Amino acid sequence: MSPDWSPYKVSSTFSGSALVMRQNDILFELQQGYANRAEQIENQTSTRFGIASGCKLFTAIAICQLVEQGKLAFTSTLCESLAIDFPRFDPGVTVEQLLTHTSGIPDYFDESVMDDFEELWRQRPMYHIRQLRDFLPMFQHEPMRQAGGAFQYNNAGYIVLGLIVEQASGLTFTDYIERFVFKPADMTDSGYFSLDALPRNTALGYIDSADGSWRTNHYSIPVKGGADGGAFVTTQDMAKLWRNLLGHRLLGEEMTSRLFTPHVPVNETGGHYGYGLWIQLDANRHVFKYHAMGYDPGVSFHSAYYPATDIISVVCSNKSDGAFDLMKSIEMKVGEA
Repeated sequence: MSPDWSPYKVSSTFSGSALVMRQNDILFELQQGYANRAEQIENQTSTRFGIASGCKLFTAIAICQLVEQGKLAFTSTLCESLAIDFPRFDPGVTVEQLLTHTSGIPDYFDESVMDDFEELWRQRPMYHIRQLRDFLPMFQHEPMRQAGGAFQYNNAGYIVLGLIVEQASGLTFTDYIERFVFKPADMTDSGYFSLDALPRNTALGYIDSADGSWRTNHYSIPVKGGADGGAFVTTQDMAKLWRNLLGHRLLGEEMTSRLFTPHVPVNETGGHYGYGLWIQLDANRHVFKYHAMGYDPGVSFHSAYYPATDIISVVCSNKSDGAFDLMKSIEMKVGEA
């Protein structure tokens, strides 16, 4: 018997949009809160939300496309793939190590050392960060760890992958993604928008304080997103991304399978990483879900595909938290399907 897809619990403070689909059937959808609090503009199905690191999946798809075209190989080294000097990096770092967060290169935001993303912009104002090369001074000359070691989440690795996409394709990274990922996936409402030039139907990100006050995230994240995060999508567009990826309309069957392969363990509870996405195995070592997620000040995002039930879920929020709790409530329903 199919469950009632209304989640067990939706917090009254949740702000965003959620969608659960099986093939073309909408099982559950929700819009709640304000895209613009000052003007009291409510979140709608057409509202675009920032997804932070959720779009590392787009970067991985781009790399896989270029490998299919013979312009790169997963074994290509950093020095072979990019005409940029990294004086303290191991020249043997490979594209695959960058994809799987095992490259050992230094991160510009090391979550094991700092947990406040806003700290980054006190010395280097966020309004200077408009293209991938603007990130280079934050890590280019730093020492690295051993290449090919254990998984250690790394935003800088995906900045480097984006620069590789630019060199191999001759396009800016965002132009490449919009042309070769968003367009063929029919993601007509998605894009990489500058915070100082947001199009209509785009939610502002909000940071809430303990005293009840709030502010937007415009001075808390880079002014324009790139290869490690920062695209804007609608829930419908993200569902289209999953369907087109699974339907081999973005990559061939063999390359899609490689992207979805659990390449490196992340934790001892079945968590693995593929290319640009997380993979959760169950107790029997079967895949429970493939998922993308992202967190920034004023942004929380989760989206997953559950192969056993052929269900896609998307939760976008324009607050710093909220997406995780709603996703967990949705997954309790997935377990009953």
